[in-house]
Amino acid sequence: MSFMQTLRARWTQAGSLVCVGLDPEPAKFPAIFANDDDAVFNFCRAIADATAPYACAFKPQIAHFAALGAEGALERLIAHIHARHPGVPVILDSKRGDIGSTAQHYATEAFDRYAADAVTANPYLGRDSVQPFLDRADRGVVILCRTSNPGAGDLQDLVIDGRPLYQHVAEKVAREWNTHGNCSLVVGATWPAQLKEVRAIVGSDVPFLVPGVGAQGGDVEAVVTHAKSADGAGLMVSSSRAILYASKGDDFADAAANAARELRDQINRFR
Repeated sequence: MSFMQTLRARWTQAGSLVCVGLDPEPAKFPAIFANDDDAVFNFCRAIADATAPYACAFKPQIAHFAALGAEGALERLIAHIHARHPGVPVILDSKRGDIGSTAQHYATEAFDRYAADAVTANPYLGRDSVQPFLDRADRGVVILCRTSNPGAGDLQDLVIDGRPLYQHVAEKVAREWNTHGNCSLVVGATWPAQLKEVRAIVGSDVPFLVPGVGAQGGDVEAVVTHAKSADGAGLMVSSSRAILYASKGDDFADAAANAARELRDQINRFR
């Protein structure tokens, strides 16, 4: 199945809109990994296995692996998720965006090297910078629109023809770039009013990846109320640190599972 088909099936089968972020930081790992030469893989694998029943997607952040020289661990982790949890899609969070052959190589990296089901992409350089991702009709392209960070408004809120730039991005992606129906948008939980605006622009067919709940303080009720699609789905509500590091003890995996389940249940109360 394509990324979108797999995601929609997962929403239904798991009853969950939780996207579990996999952002390894060895300094935060439990003590049992202190002498583990393969700690990045083993920690992330344990988290994935524990939280899979409550996840609609996993989202490994490539920089957290690359900074540690752990790209091999990332490859093995995605392969493990596909083998052990085949119904849960993997979004490679790399925020790529470039032109020409470089863009093509980034698409090859995400989809062929890492075998990700979807990738995050930056639209700032225009359509040709994401076209190699868009051309892979079976894979997802999750395009930055209104991000969760405090400085998002520096550029994304600039007014062009009477509307902020992020609204133009949303409209262009939904009306022009989504020819294969494989586009999603990143809209941060920290901006609930903007979530509502973007949903009104794109309708129910474009899913949102929503970072910013948990450690960043986004309000779950506001996110779901303003951004869910007509069928009560349409969202991948991403949480990383609050799930990954729910405990520093030997019970870290059970604590992560509990945190993911609690977030799932909290989201479902407002669907």
